[in-house]
Amino acid sequence: MAIFTKKKAAVGPKKPWYREWSEALIVAVVLALIIRTFLFQAFKIPSGSMLDTLLIGDHLLVNKFIYGTKVPGLDGRYLSVRDPERGDVIVFEFPEDEDKSYFKRRDFIKRVIGLPGDLIEVKAKQVFVNGQPFSLPQELHNDPEMIPSVASPRDFVGPIKVPQDNYFVMGDNRDFSFDSRFWGYVHKSKIKGLAFIKYWSWNSEANLLHKIRFSRIGRPID
Repeated sequence: MAIFTKKKAAVGPKKPWYREWSEALIVAVVLALIIRTFLFQAFKIPSGSMLDTLLIGDHLLVNKFIYGTKVPGLDGRYLSVRDPERGDVIVFEFPEDEDKSYFKRRDFIKRVIGLPGDLIEVKAKQVFVNGQPFSLPQELHNDPEMIPSVASPRDFVGPIKVPQDNYFVMGDNRDFSFDSRFWGYVHKSKIKGLAFIKYWSWNSEANLLHKIRFSRIGRPID
């Protein structure tokens, strides 16, 4: 009568703990880079140009694939869900930093007001799009002074036509925002993504018990 016995599978030597940790770390870093490059990226608000929509110390996530994914080394965007729309809050590379080194380029966040082909005009702080008044509930005017166009483009602009593949953007804090009124348009290629949610908010000027703005955490960006 034949007797069959199971053969134990050959087991190699166990990996050292430092190798297991290093391999896990490498995988985590690669995944993080993929997510940051193609899907989502975190940003922190450093200024008050988007008050009261975004406060200084708000941390937000940006959807990087909705307008199309940018592949390093290739021109254009791929797998676009849609184009930027009027009212979108976008993060983009500041156009005037184009000639600077990568590490000196700044990211700005503003709201899309004018689309390609739109006629934009600002008269006494009132925005007109294609000849029609355009106002948003998020816009804020805290300075009663009216600055003439010969002194500044803050309160009087245009009319100007937005070029193809470009966007006219403004901060919600209209009287204290450095935006398209001053430096021009944002080309589609400079847009990094759509800001869509606040995941953290930290008030560095408050006392210790009130530094975290719990009421803002997890709130969508309208």
